[in-house]
Amino acid sequence: MNLLLIGVIMLASWLVSSTLKNKFELYSKLHLQNGMSGAEIAEKMLSDHGIRDVKVISTPGQLTDHYNPADKTVNLSEAVYNQRNAAAAAVAAHECGHAVQHAAAYSWLTLRSQLVPIVSVTSSFVQWILLAGILLVNSFPQLLLIGIVIFAATTLFAFITLPVEYDASNRALAWLENKRMLTNEEQAGAKDALKWAARTYVVAAIGSLGTLLYYVMIYMGRRN
Repeated sequence: MNLLLIGVIMLASWLVSSTLKNKFELYSKLHLQNGMSGAEIAEKMLSDHGIRDVKVISTPGQLTDHYNPADKTVNLSEAVYNQRNAAAAAVAAHECGHAVQHAAAYSWLTLRSQLVPIVSVTSSFVQWILLAGILLVNSFPQLLLIGIVIFAATTLFAFITLPVEYDASNRALAWLENKRMLTNEEQAGAKDALKWAARTYVVAAIGSLGTLLYYVMIYMGRRN
């Protein structure tokens, strides 16, 4: 049963990731009629929301797009920063959605930001604790329990991320539509791309929960 659950989650993750990649390749070919780059889209969205203290910068790599609340920067991958297509517009507006959340003190983003330092530290060693806990579960079951508690924080973080990501996409799409930044076809493409991007977070959260339950079952089974 455990292996079946892991297999289903892995398959779902592959399907969503593959579909997302194909969607972004498709909408990267849908060039914007307004001629604006991802960077220009981001800067306008920030300006329209009265946000003056956030910088839009280019960051190396692919899929490296993110908003950093610590230094108030919207970091766009080189492709998104420079390109002028529906995919770039969707990603740029989405990341600015996080900046808007920050400015509005969106509660889920605040909670997520508070958990980032904890998850960053624990993620580097929790797997070793869990592995050692499984090996020593009969003689020292408390170690596995400690690992489970730490991993539960990671799972919680994954689920808290969901409303943050969905809300950022909703803010982005609403702004793009209200300001008539895109044509109907471009808007539909941006919406579809963000929909599949959000589903990667759903699969990640479910996967984390499934893994957590797997360790809990090991702990409860050996304990009995």
